[in-house]
Amino acid sequence: MDAEAGTVTLALPFKRDLCRSSKAPEIHGGVTAALIDIAGDYALAIRLGNGVPTIDLRIDYLRMAVETELIATARVVKMGRTLGIVDVEVQDKDGRLIAIGRATYYVKR
Repeated sequence: MDAEAGTVTLALPFKRDLCRSSKAPEIHGGVTAALIDIAGDYALAIRLGNGVPTIDLRIDYLRMAVETELIATARVVKMGRTLGIVDVEVQDKDGRLIAIGRATYYVKR
């Protein structure tokens, strides 16, 4: 993480429990969404010193994540007096882009 740049990178190791079902090898989209939200929150939290509540979360799923570690990289786009906006990219362990997200958080200090 880099507080000045407003960036954070998180890795989520693969576990079979993260898959859509016991018979499917693909990671559930909700897991990817949660990773995006957490990475976005942390990108702001390292600047503010505390977590922040999510106001809005938008995700574009670009490809299925199949039995792989997920790596989320979050970057603060703007931090105003009451709102913070963060962009997040999620890649698999081979560097393929899985999803992109943008989240808005309540950051009133």
